[in-house]
Amino acid sequence: MRFSYSKENLSGPDAKLQRLFEIVPGLTSWTILIGMVALSIFHPFTAAIITISFYLCWLLRLLYMTLFLVLSYFRLSMEKKTDWMARVHVIDEAAGSLKKPNARQGLSPKRRLSLWIHRREIQKLLRSGQMPAHSKDIYHLVIFPVIKENAQIIEPALAAISTQAFPPKQIIVAFALEERAAPQIHKDVHTVTEKYRHYFFDCFTVLHPSGIPGEARVKGANVTCAARQAKEYVHGRGIPVENIIVSCFDADTVVSRDYFPCLTYHFMVSPNRQQVSFQPIPVYHNNIWQVPGFARVIETGSSFFQLVEATNPEKLVTFSSHSMSFKALVEVGYWPVDMISDDSAIFWKCYIHYDGRYSVIPMYVTLSMDVVSAHSWVETIKNVYKQKRRWAWGAENFPLVMRAFLKSDKIPFYDRLRHAFKLYEGHVSWATWAFLLSIIGWMPVLFARREFASSVVYYNVPEIASTVFNLAGLCLVVSIVLSLSLLPKTTIRYSRLKKAGHALEWLLLPVITVVFGALPALDAQTRLMTARYLEFWVTDKHRKTTKNPA
Repeated sequence: MRFSYSKENLSGPDAKLQRLFEIVPGLTSWTILIGMVALSIFHPFTAAIITISFYLCWLLRLLYMTLFLVLSYFRLSMEKKTDWMARVHVIDEAAGSLKKPNARQGLSPKRRLSLWIHRREIQKLLRSGQMPAHSKDIYHLVIFPVIKENAQIIEPALAAISTQAFPPKQIIVAFALEERAAPQIHKDVHTVTEKYRHYFFDCFTVLHPSGIPGEARVKGANVTCAARQAKEYVHGRGIPVENIIVSCFDADTVVSRDYFPCLTYHFMVSPNRQQVSFQPIPVYHNNIWQVPGFARVIETGSSFFQLVEATNPEKLVTFSSHSMSFKALVEVGYWPVDMISDDSAIFWKCYIHYDGRYSVIPMYVTLSMDVVSAHSWVETIKNVYKQKRRWAWGAENFPLVMRAFLKSDKIPFYDRLRHAFKLYEGHVSWATWAFLLSIIGWMPVLFARREFASSVVYYNVPEIASTVFNLAGLCLVVSIVLSLSLLPKTTIRYSRLKKAGHALEWLLLPVITVVFGALPALDAQTRLMTARYLEFWVTDKHRKTTKNPA
């Protein structure tokens, strides 16, 4: 469908619809919060009934998420020792001689299950007849946007790519450097580029000029400029765009050694590979022991959320560093150049462009990024809040998606309905649930009038809440165990006491979910509702020099 994925230059009905749907998420969130406070004061009995229902609903959802978190973590650990290049070579065989791999004796249950999944994917590929190019003809384009990141940040990212199990000579690296960046940043990018260029097919820098008409000061404009020049670069060297996988990584993204083999495999084994994005599991291990405890808990929670989301590919949306078909990126006109939430916006842009025939494939492989930090606790708190508000600004996609869905007659109605509801409900829950659980849920008892205070409900609300939170405590224990299991092995030099402290930090979760979850989400939705549009804020990244970095 031909749809301009932008809120700019709208007129008439489109402009009115845009404003209407910009208001809806924030208005809903504020209505829920103010409405529950008002009910608690004036109709505590009704508020108590709603609170009990909400607690039960929340508990069921928490148990559901914990179950799928465990299953997703199991899948991640199951694929940890997978030889992805060996599987790539299996697909490289001629279609006529391609046989399903046989299970071998002596394999562990995890390896047998992994092999069964691999066999099923091969069979699906063969039935489709959509065989891929040979792996030697597949190239990777990696784009790193840079504006404030110095050599200490970008060099580890490039070093990790240079040691990939996939041939680095089939990897093209482009630094998307903002022209307005400080001279020292320009110098650092040049130094790192020259140092690692010989490892790759090529490694070069693209300068993004400032003040281009129609562009905002956002990452999407920067990486789009680099992608356009990269298209001309590969065209001049005779590399078809359909044979290229593009990865847009934050400058601090350090990939595991198997990332590009795993990505290549999923691209090759997917029959619809030209209309697919690929989402890895982000972890935040680069500086995890160098930041305050609350920041560790927050980012571990972000990883857990992506693990849960990976179990439902039909509703999965791209997040942070991810990869996709370069052909699709070119056909949809690259990333939006006037939006902050480019990582999720590119999925919706593709989904709308291809009339719903676009999806995200989860990859059970990790890539590591930095936990937000600063030189002091106070500055770290400010930076974490700003980052979470920027993530919550993904609500800006809701009005654009809704306008597109109302105009589309090719995307099935059910698909439009479930995607719209998930996008809407996800942002409203983000802004309200923590307030309802931690603060507002107790108000019916506090404001109970005499007639309500003598009722059964009055005495049961605290009991039900206590039972619900005790059961939630079991989920918290599971989260603590998994968070310790996810820690990088190179940090084993840290004492057991420090790791025990990491476990105890999870007790801060009720406060963290309000201050760094619901509050920035409500802030973002309120700004969108009142047309006080957020400007892009570049996350500060600081690392202490260590002899054994994570």
